[in-house]
Amino acid sequence: MQKIIIDTNVFVSSLIQKGYSNYIVSEIFLTDDIEICISDELFEEYYDVLNRKRFSKYPDFVSSALSLLITIEKKAVKYFPSIKLHIISDKDDNKLLELAETSCADFLVTGNTNDFTMQEYKGTKIVTPKQYWEHYLHQ
Repeated sequence: MQKIIIDTNVFVSSLIQKGYSNYIVSEIFLTDDIEICISDELFEEYYDVLNRKRFSKYPDFVSSALSLLITIEKKAVKYFPSIKLHIISDKDDNKLLELAETSCADFLVTGNTNDFTMQEYKGTKIVTPKQYWEHYLHQ
């Protein structure tokens, strides 16, 4: 089973526009071959970001975000990182690497190529939604 961590920006993109993020989110909830890894801290970020007022201007964003959060909570496997890292300059993003190390995730899917400049962290491949869709999803 493939273990993946999905950065919040991927979920936001999936709700705003059709594209790789949307394809991935649709696919991962249809298969049992992928484990979505979350932590309390990451799920809290999902909740906070997906409930921002600025996204309510997009049609059906609020109801779709609520449905997505419910699905994530049902399907994801929760991990409890006990390490604290200070690798990425945007300190909030370090929680993704902490989760990657704790869960031994295969992939971290993120659209944030400014902060995630490394291609791998302790065995977790760090990939864009396009890379994940084109190269790794159907392996």
